[in-house]
Amino acid sequence: MRKQLLKGGLSRMGRGTAHRIAMLKNMVTSLITHERIKTTVPKAKNLKVLADQMVTHAKTGTLHSRRLAQSTIQDKGALDKLFKVLGPRYEERPGGYTRILKLATPRLGDKADMCLIEFVDRQGELRPARPVGKDKEPFMLPMLLGERRGAQS
Repeated sequence: MRKQLLKGGLSRMGRGTAHRIAMLKNMVTSLITHERIKTTVPKAKNLKVLADQMVTHAKTGTLHSRRLAQSTIQDKGALDKLFKVLGPRYEERPGGYTRILKLATPRLGDKADMCLIEFVDRQGELRPARPVGKDKEPFMLPMLLGERRGAQS
């Protein structure tokens, strides 16, 4: 039997509902504050969904979206950073605001696979993100059109 996921594609992570929700709220607040955190891979996969939703709310910038984000992020400083720094930073990016980088060494206590989850397009990032928006060139289109035009001549 397949494991059933929760609404939104989140897994249960072996925790009760209240514990899981509180843990994810704290982790998304820490991610917004520090812009990079170290955690286990299953936690990072669940956190990525929630963090992308928060940045999408920040891009909208309405009072309603601010109140929706405030229900998850309960730190005023993190909420202000989300709407004043992260929202404008990702205005042109249609999605994929976070990245998960798996680390080579597991956690010492229980050998859990560890990873870094971070926001893309920030100062001091480990790997630059792919370009997005109007500056991005189509990958195959110029090459195909060039060969086609060359064949017609």
